[in-house]
Amino acid sequence: MENKILIIDDDANICELLKMYLNSENYEVITALGGSEGLAMFKVHEPDLVLLDIIMPKKDGWQVCREIREISSKPIIMLTAKNELVDKILSFELGTDDFITKPFDMKEICARIKAVLRRTKNQLKDTNTEIIQYDNFEISKVKYELKIKNEIVDIPPRELELLYFLATNKNKVFTRDQLLDEVWGYEYYGDTGTVDVHVKRVREKINGISNKWKIKTVWGVGYKFELL
Repeated sequence: MENKILIIDDDANICELLKMYLNSENYEVITALGGSEGLAMFKVHEPDLVLLDIIMPKKDGWQVCREIREISSKPIIMLTAKNELVDKILSFELGTDDFITKPFDMKEICARIKAVLRRTKNQLKDTNTEIIQYDNFEISKVKYELKIKNEIVDIPPRELELLYFLATNKNKVFTRDQLLDEVWGYEYYGDTGTVDVHVKRVREKINGISNKWKIKTVWGVGYKFELL
């Protein structure tokens, strides 16, 4: 088996269909019928990726995602029957890696899983141990650690990767499409609004800590990490 995938969904039929297909694609699959069971299975089995349904009784996907992110940066793909922008925005704000609307095509599910796992593996292979430092701020992609005024700050993996990329390319402007390619990977299926959501969240964490640099919006183009 290549990778271990945990499916958390209260629909037993969907769990079984996904399990059968992903098994045929050489993935080890574990299923959990509901949020509480899913969290327990996550802690026991330590999967490489989680497929997580949003609408579930008692403990929904939002809460499960929050609790997973408190203990792990393993990739999460959200599944939902609602194709609404607010759901996508909240998913990415919580630190998910992708968002898929039901009904979905099995080949698309598999393609997205492969894309997310490939990005994760590439991140783990990164041997750059240099810590990027600016006034009141330092970041290490290897440790996945952000420090503000020498204090470690909690930050979801994708937000850290975005900040790291911009900071390593100071004063250079990137379009939203370029940031999607560099940070999310060229196989990403989402829209450019995802970038805006993540920039907003990053700014909330670093706003006002220095007057020597900032993440600047270049109107009509994109964003840059600007030294002042």
